Amino acid sequence: MNSLTEHDKKNLSTRLKKIEGQIRGIQRMIDEEKYCADILTQISAVRGALKKVGLMILDRHTHGCVKRAIKNEEGDRIIDELMTVLTKFTE
Repeated sequence: MNSLTEHDKKNLSTRLKKIEGQIRGIQRMIDEEKYCADILTQISAVRGALKKVGLMILDRHTHGCVKRAIKNEEGDRIIDELMTVLTKFTE
């Protein structure tokens, strides 16, 4: 079970579609042999946008799934899972 509301899903979907467009733009820039620094700037923007999406999902997970698991006395399990996810997310 996840903690995303319909509003969250719509917001995330909109953000991901924008990121998808940015990725296509980067591919086009490479095909058109654009200046490397400009391509790298766009890659940085995409990474930032993906990080924001990840942080939004992490926030909902923490305030929803983690909170619920702790109330159900599953705190150690969910905290271990959260730490694993955070480690992957911050690599």
